Amino acid sequence: MLKIKKFPNTFTILFLLIAFFASLTYLLPAGKYNREMNEQLGREVPLPGSYHVIESSPQGFFDTLMAPISGFYDPISGVIGAIDVSLFILMVGGFLGIVTQTGAIDTGIARIMVRLKGREIYMIPILMTLFALGGTSYGMAEESLAFYGLLIPIFMTARFDPLVAVAVIFVGTGIGTLGSTINPFGTVIASNAASVDFLSGVELRFAILTIALVVGIGYVMRYAKKIQNNPDLSLLAHLRDDNEKHFLGGKDSTDSLPLLTGPQKGVLVLFILTFSIMIYGVSCLGWWMAEMATLFIFMGILCGIVGRLSEDDLINSFVAGAADLIGVALIVGVARGIVVVMEAGNITDTILNYAEGLVAGKSSVLFINTVYGLEMLLSFIVPSTSGLAVMSMPILAPLSDFANTGRELVVTAFMSGIGTVLFVTPTYGVLMGGLAIARIPYVTWLKFIAPLVAFFVVLNCIILSIGASLYS
Repeated sequence: MLKIKKFPNTFTILFLLIAFFASLTYLLPAGKYNREMNEQLGREVPLPGSYHVIESSPQGFFDTLMAPISGFYDPISGVIGAIDVSLFILMVGGFLGIVTQTGAIDTGIARIMVRLKGREIYMIPILMTLFALGGTSYGMAEESLAFYGLLIPIFMTARFDPLVAVAVIFVGTGIGTLGSTINPFGTVIASNAASVDFLSGVELRFAILTIALVVGIGYVMRYAKKIQNNPDLSLLAHLRDDNEKHFLGGKDSTDSLPLLTGPQKGVLVLFILTFSIMIYGVSCLGWWMAEMATLFIFMGILCGIVGRLSEDDLINSFVAGAADLIGVALIVGVARGIVVVMEAGNITDTILNYAEGLVAGKSSVLFINTVYGLEMLLSFIVPSTSGLAVMSMPILAPLSDFANTGRELVVTAFMSGIGTVLFVTPTYGVLMGGLAIARIPYVTWLKFIAPLVAFFVVLNCIILSIGASLYS
């Protein structure tokens, strides 16, 4: 029997892609488009039909090795590449590390569950909304793993099964990713790579977020009520005895839950205020990566002081939080190395020229739905939101100029595409980790989530098609 090997790591995939595109600089003709300033878009755009072949500049072995470094900054000219984005990611990580250290978010959610004891069915819409807000605002993903051990026993005590707890957490955060409004690791990075303001097109992403959340809550509540009335209808009915022994063990799951202190309440207020200030700064003050990174440093320190962390705890939690995202920060630079190789080899416009032929004469509705499908396909290969954003946006965003479609809509298609796939892809560590904690077979999860994912696909296609009419 053929043994299935482990899927390659995201870094491995990106390094292989750098080597692949470096080899293409020997195979494809180098070329350029003539460009002109588009006053409406506020940037130069390629002129359709102006592509012309230029002298080739194939990328050699050392150029290929240098590409990931050049992805952060150009060592010759000193021009900034992805280094500002990577530093921004590290500052956000430090901020989240401090907030987590105060225990404000964990304790806040725990107290909500205590208040709703005996009315646990109402925990589903409340918690899914909170998790969705975490997903859409700061890309909550790995942080959610801490809630599985807390929520599963509480939901099982209320005569639900572990699948309900996983759905509340993972579907909640997943819907937030699907409709990312200001997610710094998804929408912000993709918009930066597409050369558009990340608040452009936020209306469509908010519409996806709202509709998907309402339907998702209804879907999970329907299943929860069904198994609460008849436990034998649970998809995990055959594991009920084992799960009760494993997760409950005769203990009251609400014992020893801490109270939400005054300082923790203050941290929660500052947490919300931070993202509000970020939105205002970007939309009204012209802020970008440096200013936003500064905001997160300052608000992180302020949260630590209000949360009464000691000097060592504040600094250590900031460093630990930044360390948790060092992989994401590196992925952004390495992924941009692909763009560096393509641009240095002058094949970016050549690929655009081939793609121009594919979209020429096609409607913007067909184009944007094709982008959505393509991003879903790529998400199976590169399940990193930030990595795929930096890799795909430099090609797909300029391509939208030929299709008379706004680049902000391409960003929305990107987030919708990867957001859809993350519900089911086995290469996504957060999904597989959550299922492992809850002892849910992957096939069982697919059986549960498939109808909801199918709805999300239809919803995204409809919203993107409407957007194509509005932004074209």
